[in-house]
Amino acid sequence: QVQLVESGGGLVQAGGSLRLSCVVLGSILRINTMGWYRQAPGKQRELVAHIVVGGSTNYADAVKGRFTISRENGKNTVYLQMNSLKPEDTAVYFCNAAVLSPGTSYPRSFWGQGTQVTVSS
Repeated sequence: QVQLVESGGGLVQAGGSLRLSCVVLGSILRINTMGWYRQAPGKQRELVAHIVVGGSTNYADAVKGRFTISRENGKNTVYLQMNSLKPEDTAVYFCNAAVLSPGTSYPRSFWGQGTQVTVSS
């Protein structure tokens, strides 16, 4: 079984910073793409950023230049450094990972439980 555990959310004033972490636990052969998504009240879940094994990254236009995604493959962990936060960044942030486990022939997508980020104006 695979579990994603997130941490680092909280309340911050506009212009502040937060760092989210997500560790992948369990039966793992390889982790392919890792990413962060967010869902604001009344809105659909949207991609924030993702990072592939080789380190290439992709960001939503709304966060480019302010957020940085990174990963430590040896620790099965992905991070999201969020700077210059805005009230519109307020959402529940979810970690996602494509994980290949023993006994399977293709990676499966797993989600974390979500962590609340609230940015006050």
